[in-house]
Amino acid sequence: MSLILQNVSFTYDRGGSNEKQALTNIDLEIGSQEFTAIVGHTGSGKSTLMQLLNGLEKATEGKIYFHGRDIYEKGFSMKELRSKVGLVFQYPEHQLFESTVLKDVAFGPRNMGWENLQIELNAFQALKEVGIGEELFDSSPLALSGGQKRRVALAGVLAMQPEILVLDEPMAGLDPAGRQDIFQMLSRLHQERNISILFASHSMDDVAEYAKRMIVMHEGKIVLDGPPRKIFRYEKELKQIGLDIPSVTKVMHRLRDRGIEIDDSCLTVQESAAEIVQWYRKGAIE
Repeated sequence: MSLILQNVSFTYDRGGSNEKQALTNIDLEIGSQEFTAIVGHTGSGKSTLMQLLNGLEKATEGKIYFHGRDIYEKGFSMKELRSKVGLVFQYPEHQLFESTVLKDVAFGPRNMGWENLQIELNAFQALKEVGIGEELFDSSPLALSGGQKRRVALAGVLAMQPEILVLDEPMAGLDPAGRQDIFQMLSRLHQERNISILFASHSMDDVAEYAKRMIVMHEGKIVLDGPPRKIFRYEKELKQIGLDIPSVTKVMHRLRDRGIEIDDSCLTVQESAAEIVQWYRKGAIE
């Protein structure tokens, strides 16, 4: 499975008075079972790119291929694409509209014309996976807590059995505990469902903790693409485009600058603590 973009550009209001170039010459491949973060300051093109991935917007130039097929060719089913590339907006709870939780989650599969038994099975499974119990199935989604609403909205996308889950700032508005809960749930879904997850984020700490691949965007272009451990070595370049590095990585860089011989590529508190302890013990032995 792969989603491939070749020389893709996108212009808002092309030829109009408000014309704006949002993306320029994007080459990108999203493969199977990836956990990828897209980062960039506001206006870098993250959201536009994500909307292109499931056909919500159409590229002004270039080609997009899903399973080897041009998604813009005649006869290609955009409806099918959107079931396989599930898009979750920045505030997914705003997508809720049905009278009950179960009906809301079942809406997508029902719109695809699937059989009732499959619709119910998918909806039940998705709600279970996001931690929504049966006692809430008949409740109005609008009566739920903020965290529960977000989980129900995510379940509505999961019920479509996507191969790629695309999330635009999924942690927006959540406190640290809420962000951790959602990311842990996404990590579990990634492993259990073997799906690719692509998420946009402003939090470099979240990216360091969870992402295996990091795509950096600036002014509508991809400027860096690789493992976070490698990308965060470009601290100066990231700062030039308005981005930062994880807090613990910054500390390790400063220690290295002061002549302390440690591995400054650590991404998490646990890694950093282990590296500092190892350095201390080595010094004590010597």
